[in-house]
Amino acid sequence: MNIRSLTRGDGVVIGAAVLLFIASFLSSFSIDGASSSSDIPNAWDNLGLAMSMYVGGIIGAVLIIVARALPQPPKVAGLDLGPLGVALTIFAAWTSLWSIIDPLGSLNDSSRISAGSGLILGLIAALLLAGGAIATPLVPALQAALIPAPKPAAPQPYGAQPPGGYGYPGAQQQPQYGGQPQPGQPYGAQPQQAQAQPQQAQPQPPAGDFSPFWFAVPVPRPLFAEDGSPTPIAELAPGTWYLAVEQRGPSLVAQTQDGRRGVLQDTSGIQRG
Repeated sequence: MNIRSLTRGDGVVIGAAVLLFIASFLSSFSIDGASSSSDIPNAWDNLGLAMSMYVGGIIGAVLIIVARALPQPPKVAGLDLGPLGVALTIFAAWTSLWSIIDPLGSLNDSSRISAGSGLILGLIAALLLAGGAIATPLVPALQAALIPAPKPAAPQPYGAQPPGGYGYPGAQQQPQYGGQPQPGQPYGAQPQQAQAQPQQAQPQPPAGDFSPFWFAVPVPRPLFAEDGSPTPIAELAPGTWYLAVEQRGPSLVAQTQDGRRGVLQDTSGIQRG
């Protein structure tokens, strides 16, 4: 499970699920004249409400996160976990809407009973949960990585020389005041300074040559074999840095963290390290 593949939209889903769980323990109704808060039931005193609105929404959130974090999520009765989780969050929001409009149905006494804090907070959490689940694939801002990956250390540019100056090996030494003249010099002449040997110029790469670089993808993208096979050999996940080792037209030859190499055909929107 790769938690770095989670997005900001997944963070909204997780937060809404936690809020929905908290709301299930608050009072479902507000009753005028109730002697104490213990006389007011919460969602767990109504199994149908708890399972359909609260537990259903939380299970939907768990399925969405598992489908996002696993490289190959399993299926339930032939259904993908992601769409099934989204459907459960929509069902939870639908149930919460009608539960707050008509808390007790035909038994509701509008003069004494109204929706409590548990239903109100549950409606807000369920709407956030369903909205985050639906909007994540559609809104680019929600597709950004939830946990940014640490950027790799920038490699030293090709042909770069270590900084020179006083105190570095090979640097020209500063003249000392009152130094002794060298043999053969007339009295009073300043000591000669050692002439710095010119450093041999380092070869520079020709213009247009490819230099390897680190990059990250904005959304999961398949990595195909270098022999042109249509079957992906891996999937690049957002929030993880990969090394581009070669460029082939618009495509990149990328290397994964476990050493596998393949061709990334879709390079749009990648982030260079």
